[in-house]
Amino acid sequence: MTNYREIAWQGLWKNNPGLVQLLGLCPLLAVTATITNALGLGIATMLVLIGSNILVSLVRDYVPKEIRIPVFVMIIAALVTTVQLLINAYAYGLYVSLGIFLPLIVTNCIIIGRAEAFASRNNAFSAAFDGLMMGLGFTLVLTVLGATREILSQGTLFEGADLLLGPWATSLTVHLWQVDTPFLLAMLPPGAFIIMGLLIALKNVIDKKLKERQPEVATEPSVTRARITKVS
Repeated sequence: MTNYREIAWQGLWKNNPGLVQLLGLCPLLAVTATITNALGLGIATMLVLIGSNILVSLVRDYVPKEIRIPVFVMIIAALVTTVQLLINAYAYGLYVSLGIFLPLIVTNCIIIGRAEAFASRNNAFSAAFDGLMMGLGFTLVLTVLGATREILSQGTLFEGADLLLGPWATSLTVHLWQVDTPFLLAMLPPGAFIIMGLLIALKNVIDKKLKERQPEVATEPSVTRARITKVS
């Protein structure tokens, strides 16, 4: 029986693709200059994850093991192309902002990893839920990283939200403080790398605190057996 609570815990925290598996770091560090870009890439990746997991689960019994990886990559590429065309049609500003990192979702190790490790061994519903949780976990890391970088560099939140949500979203921009000169380090990938390291360290500290709060399981004392040798 599928344990959906464990799948959710794995994707959102324990085995988070960004903080634990450290997969998809290239777009994670390059695109998260603003929370809008982070949300756009995270949602696109999540949609591809869910779709690829479902399709891989449905065809897993019909694909020979020798060619399963090429078939999985073709499925992922078709879904990425579909998502890319939809973003191009309905959110062109975001499409331009994300640039090459949209088609590069095809090479994201998170997607092919979940297809091979989970979707190819479970039913479609469980695979879809796994894709949702892993995608949400990745999107949350992107969002926190993008929000932190945007606040430090520009003093704003949701700058350019209209690129993702339409013209009405221009009112969502929050100006936290006036920045005369943007903090360049936070805007560049090296700054993202530093902030990412701090997030990983914070997660490790929280995990350590949670582990210390867990009650210790009493173990039975080991019994030493005496060995008797027969003397003639």
